[in-house]
Amino acid sequence: MASFNKVILIGNLTRDIELKYLPKGTAVCNLSLAVNRRWKTEAGEEKEDVYFAECKAFGKQAETIAQYVKKGHPLMVEGRLTREEWDDKKTGEKRSTTRIMIETFQFLKGRDEGAAPAPRRETAPAAAAPKPDLDEDDVPF
Repeated sequence: MASFNKVILIGNLTRDIELKYLPKGTAVCNLSLAVNRRWKTEAGEEKEDVYFAECKAFGKQAETIAQYVKKGHPLMVEGRLTREEWDDKKTGEKRSTTRIMIETFQFLKGRDEGAAPAPRRETAPAAAAPKPDLDEDDVPF
């Protein structure tokens, strides 16, 4: 059975990032992105919906994100969906959440042009696939 788990989001940070370190010294940060969607109804009324995406980064990526972005700054993240489960300390009930595990990210410039350094793409090392050399006639649509 084939499967594919990839998420790409662009949004604004909803809070400042708190950088923590695991007992073995690995950096970790949790962040939340507000992702807006705007559309018009058939009647011409403008609507807006906001989704708050919880994300997590580890290692050098976590340190870099925490160093350069803060609440309100735009950020693009690419990653995979994960599910985290735990027992609620107060009620003892099982709890869970869906989170995006960040694999790559890119700083974006927002309304405040000084919000983040020039756009930068941070990614884990991977072999890049060569891009095919296509003519306009080779495109299937």
